[in-house]
Amino acid sequence: MQADVGLTRMVHEVSELDLGERTSYDAGRLTVGEDTVRDLLQDGAFAEVRLGVASPGDSVRIVGVLDAIQPCSKGPGGGGAFPGLLGPAMPVGRGETHVLRGAAVLAAGYLPRAQEAVIDMSGPAAPLSPLAATHNLVVEWTPAEDASWEDVDQALRRGLVKVAAHLAEAALDAEPDAVEELADPATSAANGKPRVGVILNLQTQGTFKDVFVYGRSLSGGLPTVISPTELDDGAVVSGQFGHPSLKNPTYLHQTHPVVAALRERSDELELAALVLCPEPVDQANKELVSAHAARLCKQLKLDAAIATKEGGGNADADVSLKMDRLEEEGIAAVGILAEMAGRDGTGPPLVVPPTKATALVSTGNYDERMTLPVVERALGRPSIALLDDQASTDEVVLPVAAVYCAQSTLGWGRLTCAEVLA
Repeated sequence: MQADVGLTRMVHEVSELDLGERTSYDAGRLTVGEDTVRDLLQDGAFAEVRLGVASPGDSVRIVGVLDAIQPCSKGPGGGGAFPGLLGPAMPVGRGETHVLRGAAVLAAGYLPRAQEAVIDMSGPAAPLSPLAATHNLVVEWTPAEDASWEDVDQALRRGLVKVAAHLAEAALDAEPDAVEELADPATSAANGKPRVGVILNLQTQGTFKDVFVYGRSLSGGLPTVISPTELDDGAVVSGQFGHPSLKNPTYLHQTHPVVAALRERSDELELAALVLCPEPVDQANKELVSAHAARLCKQLKLDAAIATKEGGGNADADVSLKMDRLEEEGIAAVGILAEMAGRDGTGPPLVVPPTKATALVSTGNYDERMTLPVVERALGRPSIALLDDQASTDEVVLPVAAVYCAQSTLGWGRLTCAEVLA
């Protein structure tokens, strides 16, 4: 028996992006009305807001990338997308959602605790960041003199979702390039296929390192189950700005690659559940959350689960503990983790490895260095503090750790292993 359709995704491809007088979408060309977008971003926390555009192949470096969002809307005024921030915190993931595929709204600049994230739109680093392949509206700002950084953070989060919904509304009356029917696992009948779940660990380390579900932090909570279609509608919004290469921006939650891969294999297996978990900082709570997550997966009758993370070495434990607890419950566990193995790759790859589970997927070495060539323009920040304030347009040598989303454990990175011939 087929699963009922939970969400109909109306896809509008974006092939060009420009600034203009009025926001419009026509045959792949997205024009952003500058005055309207500035009005949407207006907030007492900002003294000034600036807009820039960066498209694939441009000689542009975006420095200090904070979050990125895929434009989506369920109707005029946002129509229910980004619940808890743009609209009421009510369940989403059903009905129709219009998305602008190939476009993103980015914030780039300075916030405390935010490690410098870099996107090169061309050159050798471009293939490593998926957001080098999107047409990006970049939001820069100058904070108001009396604004706290917490106010700036909240104003950016509210403003970005408003802009993302506004851009998608321009395509509401356009013929979609594709219509995708996404099943809701909650309505799926038993069919004898293996039941596979996804465990999505969300960083919960306070202001500037937090992720929001229906507008609220999961900090201090226990694992909870939502439909993958709720992700598509923006139920999970990032406020986490550490570890750039391991970052899972809002865009990534909306387009979750592990979920997408499991959906594509629906003839072989059933995407049965999405389990959201906080990432506590202390060992006792890590063990508590991991045990509850495994027990929940057992109750959901999962045959296997894929565990992901966000953050650096501390978050290794969140994946490893869950993998071990899953195996104890008789559930096959797979973990997706980045390595922190030193510049030459010979160091211990994981801060905390599992002790029972053995199925691990590497997203590359965090410490490996690469050279990024000179670029014509920079957006976000004029200099790179990580390199003693070297100009952002210079040739620079940076670790892969600084390249935005290059090692995302949600499977969005593009680093691969190369076979060494004897």
